[in-house]
This record gives sequence, C-alpha cells and structure tokens, in this order.
Amino acid sequence: MSAVTRRNETLRNDERWQPPPFADVTTVRGRLVSRLRRLLDLQAASIWRDLKSPLGDATGIILDVGAGAQPYRPLINREATYRAIDSADVRERFGYDMPGTVYFPGDDWPVADRTIDLLLATETLEHVPDPDAFLAQACRVLREDGKLVLTVPFSARWHYIPYDYWRFTPSALRMLLERNGFRDVLVLARGNELTVACAKVMALMLPFCSVWLWPRYWSALRS
Repeated sequence: MSAVTRRNETLRNDERWQPPPFADVTTVRGRLVSRLRRLLDLQAASIWRDLKSPLGDATGIILDVGAGAQPYRPLINREATYRAIDSADVRERFGYDMPGTVYFPGDDWPVADRTIDLLLATETLEHVPDPDAFLAQACRVLREDGKLVLTVPFSARWHYIPYDYWRFTPSALRMLLERNGFRDVLVLARGNELTVACAKVMALMLPFCSVWLWPRYWSALRS
C-alpha cells in the first residue's frame, strides 16, 4: 500500500488568498472603504459593534497595541488621548506603516509604567509568539484602575501564515489574564453558530471571487 502524500504544514509560509489590509481611516476615502468593508467582513463588523460602547465612553489615555491601520480609532471618545504602537516588523509581515504609530523592536513596549487608562488590542494576541510576555507588558502600563479591551478570533481561518499562532478558548483567556495580574475577567462571544457557518461559507467563496471581482472592487475604490 502506498503512503498518502500530504503537505508538511509546518513548512507552509503562504496562503492562496488574503483579505486586503484595513484602510487608513484618517482619510475620507479610507473611511468610506472601511464602511464598505464592514458590510462584507463579519469579523470587522462585529468588532466595530462591540467596541462602540467601551471606546466611546473611555477617557484619559487610550493605547492601541498592534494598531495596524488603526481601524477602530473613529470610535474613540474625542475627550480621550489616543496613542498607537506596533511591532517593528509589522510592515513586512502584515503590510502596515501608519503615520502616528510608534514602531518598536522586541517585547518591551515604549510606554511608561502605570500611565494608560484603557488598553486596546484587536485581533493581535493570536499573532504574538509569547502571549504571557504581551499581557505582562499590558499589566505593567495600565493604571491601577485601568482596563484592557482585547479581541481574538476563535473560529477563524489560518491567516498571515506563518505569523498566526493561537486560537484561545474562554478558559485559556481567563488563565492567561489572571496569571498576568488581571482581575474581573469578562469574556464575551462575538457571533453564534449561524455567523460561524456564514463566515466559513464566505471563506470558501471569496478565494474564487477574488480571481476577478475582489481586485476590481478594491482598485475602483482606491483609484
């Protein structure tokens, strides 16, 4: 009997299809593209909806870690001070290079101890090789009464290969957060069985649509 030949997935460093990076929401065109994207991207739309209240109500200094294109910055309370930081290799790995973002090498954030009122990290922790080091930094920079608002995918495709490392259960999130100094941990689900099924169908369909529809769609918006 001949052995079945299958690809060694640890050697994989590419993917057939990848959604385009988030648009720069500091421009009118970028805000339009972002709004249209939320009509098609269930994940981005659900995060936007869930962040409206905590970001709209927050005051003081808000730190966006792993900020990417800062897609949720428009939700920030105008009375708050917004700061963005990201890894120095984010341009090479994820395609982001935003004015106003501080890029840093290594694991130590360029932020003073106990200076942040609210820390935002959206869809970032799954791309961090050492989640404990990341959360230890988060605990270090937050004020005593500061809050961490964190979003992570669970039922989601492997993306930005090979820089996508984790899928966290609620139990894992609670364990990680509490052992790094956080308390009063609240984990809420985004979506349900129906939205998961829809996301799976979209993940199957979009690579085929992208052959002709997706490049034309984004080219038209950015031209």
